[in-house]
Amino acid sequence: MAHIIIADDQEKIRPMLKSLLEPCGHEVTLAINGREALNQFRPDKIDLVITDILMPDMEGIETIRELRKVDADVKIIAMSGGGTIGATEYLRMAGMFGAKETIEKPFNVRDMLDIVLECLKE
Repeated sequence: MAHIIIADDQEKIRPMLKSLLEPCGHEVTLAINGREALNQFRPDKIDLVITDILMPDMEGIETIRELRKVDADVKIIAMSGGGTIGATEYLRMAGMFGAKETIEKPFNVRDMLDIVLECLKE
């Protein structure tokens, strides 16, 4: 199956997504921010990156931009729970910078699985 990096600063989100994706046969690597995700990213080994938008050290939009510099074809799902301008605006910007799919937090786990499967089959 796929090797997926999950970048999120929320302590509950990372293990929740890992426990959702590993039973489907995916290998999951966790990162606490975009910088850590970028350091773990290898185009020949990573199939998908799921990144939060609002994180310390390196936020999600910058993470998406940097990932695209390394691999223009990397599949990225952006997620956000809001912030000062609201989740919808952050996710719209993430799509403009190269996120293939977006999802607003809190999300339904079935919706997340569907988005992951859709991204991986393309």
